[in-house]
Amino acid sequence: MKFIENVSKEQYIKFFNSFKYAHFLQSYAWGCTIEETRGKKAKYVGVIDDDGNLIAATLLLEKTLPLGYKYYYASRGYLLDFTNDNLLEYFTSKLKEYMKKNKGIYVKINPEIIYAYLDDKGNRKEVDESALNVYNSLLKLGYNHQGFIKLYENNEPRFSFRRYFKNYKNIEEINNSVSKTFMKTVNRSYSYNLKINFDANVDNFFELNKSNAIKDGFIQYSDKFYKALYKYGKEYKNILVVDISINGKELYKKTLDEYTNLKKMMDTKEVSKKQIANANEKIIRLEKDLQIFDNYKNNDEMVICSMINGIANNMMWTMYIGNNKLGEYLFAVNRVYYETIIYCFNNGYKFLDLYGTVGDPTTKYRNLAGLHDYKRKFGDEYVEFIGEFDLINNKILYKLLPLLLSTYRKLHKIIKK
Repeated sequence: MKFIENVSKEQYIKFFNSFKYAHFLQSYAWGCTIEETRGKKAKYVGVIDDDGNLIAATLLLEKTLPLGYKYYYASRGYLLDFTNDNLLEYFTSKLKEYMKKNKGIYVKINPEIIYAYLDDKGNRKEVDESALNVYNSLLKLGYNHQGFIKLYENNEPRFSFRRYFKNYKNIEEINNSVSKTFMKTVNRSYSYNLKINFDANVDNFFELNKSNAIKDGFIQYSDKFYKALYKYGKEYKNILVVDISINGKELYKKTLDEYTNLKKMMDTKEVSKKQIANANEKIIRLEKDLQIFDNYKNNDEMVICSMINGIANNMMWTMYIGNNKLGEYLFAVNRVYYETIIYCFNNGYKFLDLYGTVGDPTTKYRNLAGLHDYKRKFGDEYVEFIGEFDLINNKILYKLLPLLLSTYRKLHKIIKK
C-alpha cells in the first residue's frame, strides 16, 4: 500500500462512483462548492494498492489560519471500509504524517455509519455490532469522540429518517407506510394544478428558502452557494433539484369559476338538502382560497416550492428546501417530498435520507421537535449515526483553537465595520 497526497480528479470521481458507502458530502462536486464559496481548500488524499488502484480516499476541506496552521474536515468521513482494521490503521497513520507535514492541528470526521436504530421516543432498539467495533477501533487509534449528542451541536446531524426501498413492493405499500394526515394533504394538493419538474435549477431557491431558515432558526447560505452547488452538482451528476410551480392566473380563475358556479347552484336550489352543509363548508373554503389567491391572480407560471437533493450512486439525501406562502397553503412542501419518494422508488434508489433530525423528540430547542415530528410522518427508519471524531496532531493548539477562532472572528467583524 502507498499513501498519495494528490489524488487526481479522475481517480477520485471514479473511486467515489464505485464506492457503495459514498455520501454526497464526500463528492467532488461538494469539494468544488465549498472551495468556491466557503474559503476552504479541497484536498484529495488516498491509498493505492500494489497495482496502483485506489482503495481508500477522502476529501479534506482545509482551513488555513494565521501563521500557516490548518485544520481539516472530512465531511461524512473517509471513503474506505471502516471495518478493515489494517486499512483504517494505515490510513490514519499516514494522515497523521500528512498533518505534521502541513502544520495541521486536527482532522474531523463524522462517518455516516449507523450506530443504532431507534423507536419513536428516541430509545435505541438495537446497536449495530459492527458499528460498535468501528467506534472502539477509532478510539484505539487515537480518535477523540465528540460524544453522543442529541441535537444539532456538531457539523452534521447525528440522527435521521431513512426510507429503504427494498422494504416495499409497490407504491401502495409506500402510501400505507406514510402518516394518514400527511397523505391527506398530498391528496388535497392534487386538486390544484401543481406542476412537478425533476430537472429544475436553483434560480428561485434563495428567495424560497428564506422563510424556512427563519422559521426553523437556521442560518441561510448565500445565493452564490446554492448556484455553485447546482453548477458542480449537475456537472458531476450529484444533484437533483425538484421544483413545484403553478400558474397564478389559472389558479385564481379556476377557483373563482368553481365558487361562482356553486353559489349559483345554491341560489337556484340545485343543491339537495343533504348536500347543503357540505356546500356551505366548501363555499367558506373557496372564499378563503380566493382571498389568498387574489395576490397571485396576475402571475403566470411561478415556482412556489423547491428542493435540492444530493446524490451518490443510487442513494439520495434531501439537503435543502424552500417555499413561499402560496406553496405552504397548497401543501407543495408535502407534495415535493412525496414526489421525491416515488421518484426514488421508480428509479431504483437504495434509500432516501431526510438528512437530519434530533435524538430527543421532545426538545424545546429551536423548532427541532416540530421538524422531527414533520419528518416522522413520512420518514421510515429512525437511525442514529456514530458521531464525530477528531484526530489530533497538535494538542495545545487544538485546545486553544476555539478561543483563537472566536477572537479572530470578533476582530474580523470590527475591521469590516
